[in-house]
Amino acid sequence: MSVRLADVIEVLDEAYPPRLAQPWDSVGLVCGDPDDALDSVTVAVDATPAVVDEVPDAGLLLAHHPLLLRGVDSVAASTPKGALVHRLIRTGRSLFTAHTNADSASPGVSDALADALGLTVEEVLEPLTAAGDLDKWVVYVPRENAEAVQAAVFEAGAGHIGDYSHCSWSVGGIGQFLPHDGATPAVGSVGTVERVAEDRFEVVAPVRARGAVLAAMRAAHPYEEPAFDIFALVPPPSDAGLGRIGVLARPEPLRSFVSRVGAALPKTSWGVRAAGDPDLLVSRVAVCGGAGDSLLAAAAGADVHAYVTADLRHHPADEHRRASNVALIDVAHWASEFPWCGQAADILRSRFGAALPVRVCTIRTDPWNVECHGDGGGSS
Repeated sequence: MSVRLADVIEVLDEAYPPRLAQPWDSVGLVCGDPDDALDSVTVAVDATPAVVDEVPDAGLLLAHHPLLLRGVDSVAASTPKGALVHRLIRTGRSLFTAHTNADSASPGVSDALADALGLTVEEVLEPLTAAGDLDKWVVYVPRENAEAVQAAVFEAGAGHIGDYSHCSWSVGGIGQFLPHDGATPAVGSVGTVERVAEDRFEVVAPVRARGAVLAAMRAAHPYEEPAFDIFALVPPPSDAGLGRIGVLARPEPLRSFVSRVGAALPKTSWGVRAAGDPDLLVSRVAVCGGAGDSLLAAAAGADVHAYVTADLRHHPADEHRRASNVALIDVAHWASEFPWCGQAADILRSRFGAALPVRVCTIRTDPWNVECHGDGGGSS
């Protein structure tokens, strides 16, 4: 069975939907022909020259961090990143990135980090909140005209739910009105209370179709002044978003939990550093793969004992410690995201099996590569 690049992209887009990416981000196919057959996939956090060297010809490099992001206006071979793109293309290799979409997906980067630390995920630290994009329309219409009015609003874009169209719900009742001077009622007469057998029907419609649905409903409705309601719908709760909250099987002191983190993640010169009472019992933990000081407030209000993330800066960490008893565990950015590589690899293996070899690149692409042991010297 031949696996095309397009087949792999379909699986990755399902696992890490591009719509979850931050507006500033750049995710998806960087180079490669979707119609090309793939011989292998290599998964890594970063697309560096050393990592690219490990990708076989006609293989795909699936990277977490984008190679081309801000301010890119050239991929000339005379530039470092351009040279890498040229190397990939010359050998039929492809590059695909899943970045903030993989951060927010479920499961995603923070789920992989939580799993590596032995945490059972219970909830999202900062759930994804999307603006509502659907209205519910409630329309009251004489029973004999209901079918025609429904047909008109369906034609205008209402009534779609997933793979279904012409969706509605109806119930019968009695409508009442009293026409006054100046009215030209379609039913009844001025000065007389009128009662009419009516249907109340409900449909959903995209917010963007609000004007079209209103015009179609008014044009098809027999009444001079139709009765209707429009309700803006709130999106249902989502399991997507940044960070996760998980629990340990048994509580343990902070000093032991910090050791757990150090043992679970790959070694880096950054190491693992923590702030908090070493004897604090830890059982409920927030995690965020990658730079996570933007979620310090969310962690402080999440009823957790500790927060594991990367790239914590001095002042945000200091302010957090002054205001909160939630311990902080800071690790290298690369180390916090490396567990995702195994997650992504497993997703592809489960879909393609032996037809597509998938491996995780173990090269440490953390930019910090020298550490001091306190003796005045350094080692890599």
